[in-house]
Amino acid sequence: MARKNSKNRFINDIEKDDIWSVFKVMSDFVKGFEELKELGPSITLFGSARSDKNNPYYKKATKLCSMLCANGYNIITGGGGGIMEAANKGAYECGGCESIGLNIALPQEQKPNKYTTTEIGFDYFFARKVMLVKYSFTYIIFPGGFGTLDELFEALTLMQTKKISQVKIILVGIEYWQPLYEFIKNSMIKEGVISKEDLNLIFLSDDLEEIVNEVDNLLVKHANNLKECGECKGEYYKSLIEFISNRKN
Repeated sequence: MARKNSKNRFINDIEKDDIWSVFKVMSDFVKGFEELKELGPSITLFGSARSDKNNPYYKKATKLCSMLCANGYNIITGGGGGIMEAANKGAYECGGCESIGLNIALPQEQKPNKYTTTEIGFDYFFARKVMLVKYSFTYIIFPGGFGTLDELFEALTLMQTKKISQVKIILVGIEYWQPLYEFIKNSMIKEGVISKEDLNLIFLSDDLEEIVNEVDNLLVKHANNLKECGECKGEYYKSLIEFISNRKN
């Protein structure tokens, strides 16, 4: 009888934890929405947490985000070390824009970097991922591991299915990404599991000036996409148009 009561108590504890988890998930989303809802044009940058300061991609991410920040773009990352730190560092040291870190507690690797102007902590990967995607008009992906690949294909899927604005994802590191690009091009398209047009969602480059120019083009495309979808009455769209207009002037 004691064993039965113990088992029932264990089941009840699980049910209570499940119920409280709903509130924790809601808390994650509320924090993200409240902190990020008034952001102007922003770019999310993904990449490995394991790249140290001597890594060429770390240096390139710092330089690129400094250039993007100088052009008025906010930078959003996962808030950790490696490429994320490099991106926040470039934006932070440039100044004049937001350097945002959306962090999550992990046993290893994920410690908040010191180059953020806004830092938000999350309990759940999926809630954090929503925020990383929702408040950016494009995504720049540096070499990384499983988490980076997960974020890459999540963004591609959302664009492919038109759940988010169909612009492009920028892959930095031709040598690193070329084998994957060729697999997508020569195997996935050949098998018919994706369309040939889906390849147009990827922009591959190592030229920082070219990337910055492409970002400018993608912002205009993003604004046009919102207008075509009838989402041109909100404050976010107005801020994009004002930003684009000021850039032209």
